[in-house]
Parts: sequence; C-alpha cells; structure tokens
Amino acid sequence: MSVPDLLLVNAVIVCVLTAMLWLVSVRIKDVSIVDLFWGTGFVVIVWVSVFVQEIISLRSGLLAACTTLWGLRLSIYLGVRNHGRPEDYRYAEMRQRRGDSFWWLSLFLVFWLQAAVMWMVALPLQVGATVASEMQLLNWIGAPIWLVGFFFEAVGDYQLARFKRRGGVVLDQGLWKYTRHPNYFGNALIWWGLTLIAFEPNRWWTILSPILMTFLLLKVSGVALLERSLAGRSAEYRDYMKRTSSFIPLPPRRESER
Repeated sequence: MSVPDLLLVNAVIVCVLTAMLWLVSVRIKDVSIVDLFWGTGFVVIVWVSVFVQEIISLRSGLLAACTTLWGLRLSIYLGVRNHGRPEDYRYAEMRQRRGDSFWWLSLFLVFWLQAAVMWMVALPLQVGATVASEMQLLNWIGAPIWLVGFFFEAVGDYQLARFKRRGGVVLDQGLWKYTRHPNYFGNALIWWGLTLIAFEPNRWWTILSPILMTFLLLKVSGVALLERSLAGRSAEYRDYMKRTSSFIPLPPRRESER
C-alpha cells in the first residue's frame, strides 16, 4: 500500500472512531471523553499502519512499542483522573456559548478537529511503518530522546497527582522545581523522539508532527491555556512563575536574577 493510501485509511478509521465516541458523548452529555481517546488513538494508528503495510522491522516495532506504552499510559491516567468529575470547563464553556446546537457542532469543533490534529501529529508513525531500511544513527538518537520525554511526562503526572491528593498551594518540588510544566515538556520530547526514529531524508515533511505538537503545547492547549487560569490564583504561584522556567527544565532563578 502506498503512503497516500495508508494516510487515507488511517484518516477514515480515526474519523469513524471519533464519530462513534461523539455519539456516546451526546448520550451522556459530556464531551470530555474525547481526551481519553487522545493517547489510544495514536495506538490505533500505529498498529493499523504496521499491519496494513506488513513490514516487520526494528523501526516499526520500536515505533509501535513506544507509542503503545505512551498512549495507553496517558489514556489510563486521564481516565483515572477524570473519573466522577463533571465535564471539563473548556467544553462546558463551549456548550454554554453554543447552546442547543452544541450537541451536533461538537462533532466538528471537538471530535473531528481532534481527529485531524491526531492524524497530522501521527505522520511519523504512519510513514515509519512503511520504511524497511535499517535504522541509522539519527534514528537511534530518537530512542533516548523519547525515553527522557516519557520520564518527564509520566513522573510529572505522578508528582502532580500525589500533590493534589495531599493538598498544598504550589507544587515546586521534584521535576516541578525546574519547569512549571514537566509533563508538557516531556510530551514534546516524546514526539521529537518518535519523529527521529521514523525519519528518512526523502520524507522530511514528517518534521511537521513535532513542530505542530510543540506549538500546541506552548501556545494553544497546554502551557498558555493553563497559565492563564493559574496566574491569578495566588501570590505564591506568581512567585513560582518568576523563579521557575515555564517549559525547558532549568535551575530555579535566584532572587537577584528575577
């Protein structure tokens, strides 16, 4: 199967699955369930790509294993975290603004929009499954980058969950001492790592994947969105912002450097 045909197959599958999820959201009146599919959707894409292409190589196996470990961990984490909670405030605000039309608009504004972003971010996974050549040095470099990213995301999520259970004003310990968003930083590294594992010079356009993901994390749905809601909460958090890097882990700033 050609790369364009594979991309089309995955696009159709993702659209169908998110449409089915949308029907469930209409039934339960909660579109937050779309977030649970974010990690799992990539797992579906990578395994469809591997099986359709029937190319079993170290590269495709590594991409499938890394994506599965990351995607399932993320979906399970979000499922446990969101269990019993009301609809996420972002979607609740959209529901309020759109009124009675939100139930059908959400298919396009939430579910199929996420499907489109997912399909584009997953370009390295889809292309990597079509490459039968041996891995080169640049591809091998992607593996430790992915591992560091997975560490920051998983450990950052664990430390945040533990902090919320115990209570407190500001989480400024562990990885959160060096970056205000270790989980987002880790997620960006994960996609740079996967892209390097899959990278082939004649398919350079797969680099759009980590660029898009990093942009979304920094400017749209990650750091920027969360900081707007957190900055006004307390003087302690504003002080934390002054001394701690927003994204890339760095030593905390001293008082004289602020």
